Amino acid sequence: MNATTAADLLINARYVVPVEPAGQVLERHSVVVKDGRILDLLPTGDAQRRYAASTRADLETHALIPGLVNLHTHAAMSLMRGLADDLPLMEWLNDHIWPAEAKHVSNEFVYDGTLLACAEMIRGGITCFNDMYFFPEQTARAVLAAGMRAAIGLICIEFPTAYASDAQDYLRKGLAVRDEFKSQNTLSFCMAPHAPYTVSDRSFEQIIVYAEELQTPVHVHVHETLDEIRESQTRFGMRPLERLRRLGLLSPGLIAVHAVHLLPEEIAVLRETGSHMAHCPSSNLKLASGIAPVSALIEAGVNVGVGTDGAASNNRLDLFEEMRTAALLAKAASGRPTSVPAKQALTMATLAPARALGLDAQIGSIVPGKAADLTAVNLGDLELSPCYHPISHLVYAAAREQVTHVWRDGNLLLDNRRLTTLDPTELSSKAALWQKRIASQA
Repeated sequence: MNATTAADLLINARYVVPVEPAGQVLERHSVVVKDGRILDLLPTGDAQRRYAASTRADLETHALIPGLVNLHTHAAMSLMRGLADDLPLMEWLNDHIWPAEAKHVSNEFVYDGTLLACAEMIRGGITCFNDMYFFPEQTARAVLAAGMRAAIGLICIEFPTAYASDAQDYLRKGLAVRDEFKSQNTLSFCMAPHAPYTVSDRSFEQIIVYAEELQTPVHVHVHETLDEIRESQTRFGMRPLERLRRLGLLSPGLIAVHAVHLLPEEIAVLRETGSHMAHCPSSNLKLASGIAPVSALIEAGVNVGVGTDGAASNNRLDLFEEMRTAALLAKAASGRPTSVPAKQALTMATLAPARALGLDAQIGSIVPGKAADLTAVNLGDLELSPCYHPISHLVYAAAREQVTHVWRDGNLLLDNRRLTTLDPTELSSKAALWQKRIASQA
């Protein structure tokens, strides 16, 4: 009798969709996990002969995919979900969101709001997210409590808030947060200047220096609306992206969030500089910001990942919805049904955002040696029957409600739809308290 190799976890699935190579579907395969990493990927029969695992999961009707990666969000804003809807971006910000933040944002707000967001994202198959918000140390603490993975945005903005007094204070506090949490292997960091219209040239120049020294990405809203572009042309005599280019921000470390309004030459510059784009289709539609030229970006060779944006402008942290919407919008905008096929949309929610964050050697695909960040989606539900093509179903038919299990580094965060690290009752109670507080002062 052949000796077996010890493993921590053996996941046997009807389908394994590794994402690398794109479009591959492995039927009746298993993922073997040891010490938080993927040890092997092989047919289930072979796996059961070769490995003796202390824990086993049999997913007879499921597709096992990499944990989804949310390339752009403001997690704590879950506490503002539905607070101010059906408004243009600047009216939404100036008249509703920023005043509410001035009254309520605090250490407690960010911690509670981020925990609420983590619960929603885990239940939707998301294992990693890229955040931008105030009090990032509280975001980090919430992520650690939830057991997720995150890129913590070190926000910078020129005006004072409850978090910091000016740009220098934001940067100083952000760097201190990085120093405090840099030993946590589930946390990485991004410099997160808010937008060209809220950050000065001097601050951008400092951010470039810090990003280069610390080898962190730079995560910034840009070209979200036509009004933003017109304002920049009035103030600076150029479009925002050109201003960022002249300052030296465009590089393989840049994550351009939204990038809705791009000229062909701007797409070429993003490609030439190796910059990445975070596409948030639902938020762009809800705020009537426009439809980003995703097909042209991808065809040019720009790496595009999807994000949800915050729950205040989406109003869901749901990457299944973003994958589907991104694919459908690209087809309608380009006039070609072949634009952003299902396998591309799935990559945009897994490997592409991991690449933008500099985490693609760790996460984003099911490859031996990578972290065991995994999501199981039940394709056996009546609403998904019959299933001819699993990847098509994942993008066009499945919903986050079909996510049954989620692992981060092989640790089970969602067990048959039950959260293992967070208490839904406690989170609901906290959300209700914040609703009362915010609504009474709205």
